[in-house]
Amino acid sequence: MKLEGFGLFVEDMAVMVRFYRDVLGFAIRESEDATNVYLEKDGTLFLLYRRSDFEAMIGRKFSYAAGLCGHFEIALSVADYAAVDEAYKKVTAAGGREVMPPATMPWGQRTCYIADPEGNLVEIGSFEKGV
Repeated sequence: MKLEGFGLFVEDMAVMVRFYRDVLGFAIRESEDATNVYLEKDGTLFLLYRRSDFEAMIGRKFSYAAGLCGHFEIALSVADYAAVDEAYKKVTAAGGREVMPPATMPWGQRTCYIADPEGNLVEIGSFEKGV
């Protein structure tokens, strides 16, 4: 099996599409009012699937985490330590929820965490100190 992509089950499709497209720079492959919206980042498919549509398709209800969701993270890398700080400022100014400000970890990575509009964690980090 080959990993093709991954997805999130979302409550508010338009808000989530705008966040991933406009704030984090994911490319969109179809209209944001579709049942499922494919985005792409660095060759990886990223599916946003409307919860209610998925449940109707399979005839089953699911439970979803509310607030900050610590089930997984989406990890994005940037060029260097300074870019981590810049990305954190940019993303939080554009609506990303602050979770952990940039910090340099004992293993040499500078990283930070934000949450998307529905509480899913997004990590932004780098192992490069830069100039």
